[in-house]
Amino acid sequence: MTRPVTRELAEWTVSLRGDDIPEPVRAEGVRSFVNWLGCAVGGSAHETVDRGLDAVRPFTGTARAQVIGRNERLDELHAALINGISSHVLDYDDTHLKTIIHPAGPVASAAFAVAESRGISGRDVLTALVVGMEVECRIGNSVYPDHYDRGWHITGTAGVFGAAAAVGRLLELDARQMTWAYSLAATQSSGLREMFGTMTKSFHPGRAAQNGAMAAFLAKADYDSSEQGIEAPRGWANVASTKQDYDEILGDLGKTWEAGLNSYKPYACGIVIHPAIDGCQQLRTKLGDRIASIASVGLRTHPLVLELTGKKTPATGLEGKFSVYHAAATALLYGDGSPTAFTDEIVRDPRVIALRDRVSAQTDNAIQEDEVYISVRFEDGSTTDLHVEHAIGSISRPLSDEQIVTKFRNQSIGILGEAATDELIRTAWQLEDHDDITVITRRSAPV
Repeated sequence: MTRPVTRELAEWTVSLRGDDIPEPVRAEGVRSFVNWLGCAVGGSAHETVDRGLDAVRPFTGTARAQVIGRNERLDELHAALINGISSHVLDYDDTHLKTIIHPAGPVASAAFAVAESRGISGRDVLTALVVGMEVECRIGNSVYPDHYDRGWHITGTAGVFGAAAAVGRLLELDARQMTWAYSLAATQSSGLREMFGTMTKSFHPGRAAQNGAMAAFLAKADYDSSEQGIEAPRGWANVASTKQDYDEILGDLGKTWEAGLNSYKPYACGIVIHPAIDGCQQLRTKLGDRIASIASVGLRTHPLVLELTGKKTPATGLEGKFSVYHAAATALLYGDGSPTAFTDEIVRDPRVIALRDRVSAQTDNAIQEDEVYISVRFEDGSTTDLHVEHAIGSISRPLSDEQIVTKFRNQSIGILGEAATDELIRTAWQLEDHDDITVITRRSAPV
């Protein structure tokens, strides 16, 4: 008989005390929160967010939750949706490297909206965030890579469970209600990799946040569901994947922590491109004026690089985020991997296009996902090579707190201004000290 995965996970979710989470994991949770908040502010002015707001305004309810980085306020469900979109639209957010899930987007976007409307403390929000990320990543582990290889966008499909867990904690669901919430989340799980390079990619974590919160609200009202939504023969894991490893969900639950393994992007694009950007930036510093005489650039990469980011001729900034050719060319020419390297204008820059056309890539199963070999040939026939063993932002070379702050400031100053940005950053790092989370939400909107 299959172990009652959904129920056991629900029981753990509602019974865990904040003090049960080890201090290093809580500290990583704060880093995840700060990084998420900076990305949500940074993405808030993107046209994707403008269009999303235009679409949902006629359907919103009582305005009780802040749209981060903007002056609009919405009901909790639509705020979760829009903040999830804005936090992911620049592809600059966090990554659980074992599954390529972006953990905070679905979870923090849901928890932040619900906590604000109820005046919940920062400490309780942090506990809900860590629990939600843990649930999301463990469920992702149980089906990865088969689920992802089929074409599911795992941030959307697993993220809905994390959002349900976080909001379920904030609403104080009991174990039976949390079991229903997970099954309600399971039946709303979605997101297709086909949408990468379009506005719809960022819709996935937004919708996961909204749907996970809805699952918890329904369960709070005793809206019942299956009690085996994850593991039943026609439940989520069996329908959505050819792999089901339930020990990845329940094994050492509360003893080992996936939420403590989060990483943060230094570059605003698909994470598998990061080694190429890192290496090309190093080469730019080394080569100086010789960049102008490059005849060809050869990349040897992990197979996932071309599977995810093999767009040879991107036409928009969003498509550029999934082109290792564009990313390499921009890093060599401008030393850039930030959001400004992935605008429509840069993608159509004649200099970038000319160099992009000289970049080639081949895959090698022996190469790790955070590794790349780069070979540059010049017009005079000479060559130079570079090997990046571990890209910046990987587990081996993680971003420091100071680098996360710099990334936050670079995204936020143009939207909130320098003084307001620095105050928001200071307040965000103090998440656990706030009796009411609204002290942060008030400062996340322009004055």
